Amino acid sequence: MSKEGNTLKVGSNEMELVDFRIFKKVGDNIYEGIYGVNVAKVKEIIKMPKLTELPGVPDFIEGIFDLRGVVIPVIDLAKWMGVEVPEEKDKNKRVIIAEFNNIYVSFVVHEAKRIRRINWNDIEPASFSSGDGAFDKSKITGVTKIENDDVLLILDLESVVAELGLYHQDVDDNVEVEKFAGTALALDDSPIARKYVRNALEKMGFTVIEANDGVEGLNKLEELYKTYGEAISKNVKIIVSDVEMPQMDGFHFAANVKDDPRFSKIPVVFNSSISDHFSESRGEQAGGEAYLVKFEANKFYEEISRIVKAHVND
Repeated sequence: MSKEGNTLKVGSNEMELVDFRIFKKVGDNIYEGIYGVNVAKVKEIIKMPKLTELPGVPDFIEGIFDLRGVVIPVIDLAKWMGVEVPEEKDKNKRVIIAEFNNIYVSFVVHEAKRIRRINWNDIEPASFSSGDGAFDKSKITGVTKIENDDVLLILDLESVVAELGLYHQDVDDNVEVEKFAGTALALDDSPIARKYVRNALEKMGFTVIEANDGVEGLNKLEELYKTYGEAISKNVKIIVSDVEMPQMDGFHFAANVKDDPRFSKIPVVFNSSISDHFSESRGEQAGGEAYLVKFEANKFYEEISRIVKAHVND
């Protein structure tokens, strides 16, 4: 999908979602699940291609196909979520091709409806679990109401990447991990992604404070200011923030940080699964010192070390 003409601004705290549907069967009833994925991650939507099956992979991986010379795995989201699909809804499937974490992955859905522009203020963190596997909160990062009081769920695609083993969590043997003292603030609405960041920062010697979104991140900074006062920038050495988060996204959070003279000297690094130049540009406009794509340990350690040392010597 072309990003040309995209008018989202850094301070808008908005995102655009591709609204898609997954149907599930419970007894004799059929329910329509309404889901969303960030437009920035979507390359195109196609009919179900001819697949090559792969042996020895999880059953939610349907196979692979070649798209203009790029081999792309196909994930059946219904199977990944543990949803039983009614036969009549399993015939006209679509495949959403996404690029995130610098890789191509595609997802099988039952319908792709429309693009929605939604303010992050209207998205709430997931705080429920239905018990049937379809709405497990560990697989959902946010929920928002749409027309007719229906609820749209934003899936945690970080969980898919983690289950596929596509994160590079371990640093190469020839890369030295430098040690630092002080506090780091880590923001991410995905528990899996936040765990990777926390582990990496702790390995570097930081005491890590965590937040689920930008609103909580600002609250954590207020608490840290009560502890450190005017010396906060000497004690909080780095902020690592996701971009897509309920209530307040990473760009809006960073803009608030940089506009506050108490916090403006603390370096902010974006750590996002969105790997496009438009998002990198928005990160720069928001005042970020770097934009990293999840999760390559070597690059993460290298950039965090460089930025923290520059901050200390500033």
